[in-house]
Amino acid sequence: MSTSAIARYHDALQDRAIAQASAEVLERQLRHDGLFFGERALCSVLRPRFLGLGQYQQLARACALVGSAFEKVRVAAMADSALRAQFGLTAWEEQLIHADPGFDVASPTSRLDAFFAEGRGGLKFTEFNAETPAGAAYNDALSRAFLSLPVMHEFSRTHVAVPLPAAPSVVHSLLNAYYRWRGVREAPTIVILDWKEVPTYSEFVLFEREFKALGIDAFIGDPRDAEYTNGKLMIGGKHVTLIYKRVLIDELVTREGLDSPVVRAVREGAVCMVNPFRCKMLHKKASLAVLSDERQAPLLTADERAAVSAHVPWTRVVQARHTQYGDSRVDLLEFTAANRATLVLKPNDEYGGKGIVLGWTVNDAEWAAAIATALAEPYIVQERVEIPSELWPAWTDGALHLGERMLDTAPFLADGITMSGCLTRIATDPLLNVTAGGGSNVPTFLVEPR
Repeated sequence: MSTSAIARYHDALQDRAIAQASAEVLERQLRHDGLFFGERALCSVLRPRFLGLGQYQQLARACALVGSAFEKVRVAAMADSALRAQFGLTAWEEQLIHADPGFDVASPTSRLDAFFAEGRGGLKFTEFNAETPAGAAYNDALSRAFLSLPVMHEFSRTHVAVPLPAAPSVVHSLLNAYYRWRGVREAPTIVILDWKEVPTYSEFVLFEREFKALGIDAFIGDPRDAEYTNGKLMIGGKHVTLIYKRVLIDELVTREGLDSPVVRAVREGAVCMVNPFRCKMLHKKASLAVLSDERQAPLLTADERAAVSAHVPWTRVVQARHTQYGDSRVDLLEFTAANRATLVLKPNDEYGGKGIVLGWTVNDAEWAAAIATALAEPYIVQERVEIPSELWPAWTDGALHLGERMLDTAPFLADGITMSGCLTRIATDPLLNVTAGGGSNVPTFLVEPR
């Protein structure tokens, strides 16, 4: 169904006046809302991502079951040091995850990153951003921008196009965690916490507006400006009661230390932080290896096991061991060495595509060197998945151009299980991060024929 919707939308863009006007409106909207990643516009194409109702329902159900399975494995690991060791936590991470955040869910706001190819079982979750999922407010601002395009007006004559907002559920998840921590439903003072110089700063501005529209005191702060005295965390002269943590835990600890004001205030329960330190366990790429390993199957329900089997590609921590692959028992290192064309190596802790080695893009010697690196540092090996592609329209040099680009599907989860909005990234580079070749973020719409 989404294929026919795409064709109809592209037909509307064949009217040169509509295409040019749509490009001009989008440019104005991007500048008005600061929708840039550093100096680069977040979106360079004229069509949003379309999901049909059946696709949406499949995605939402898979998110609920896989999200529930992740949390069950995490809870079991908190009580079992041997299971916990499979995640590859560092010594200081092991310290921090035991700090009680004051609420149950480890990642009240999270994002699963997937590839959603055509056909049954074509949905595969390849990463779990359980720490600082970005893009929710960008998605919503881009949705508003696309709704204002002349081409969307033409498209709406034959199709219903409904945006899938993500930011409101991020806000609700933050507030619900705070209410649990505080014990009463009172308004917090929120700091959106990250370094001043990060390229995603413009999204913090959008969230600041979102909070203020609800009458909640919120501001953007830098960890370097924090002070912790007399049991209060102060940033910019304000007493903070809720941290919307966008700074990465690794960077916070590396730059500021375990005795920094923010870390001490959180560990001592003087401030609520979302996501809390214990989110770090699931944020590790090894979490997919732990979840999909046959040793964890008894922790899950039959429906959860089926969902993990269908939607989590075979993933293992790189180490000398035997494991299950399909119906066979294999030597993991021998299997990895022999199947370069169908495997990916990923570092346990990096992000943005750093350190990833796609086996089919390197030769045997390079693959052997990558395996050696993976044995020396925490790495996972993951089975290759199908990367879908679509035609995307762009207005370039005064004309409409249609170009093939790969796309991912990154649903946001509220409280670990409820899909709420969906980020889509497109690129000509298979890593599909925001800085990849031809990369853009596009909003995701639910579409149905009228």
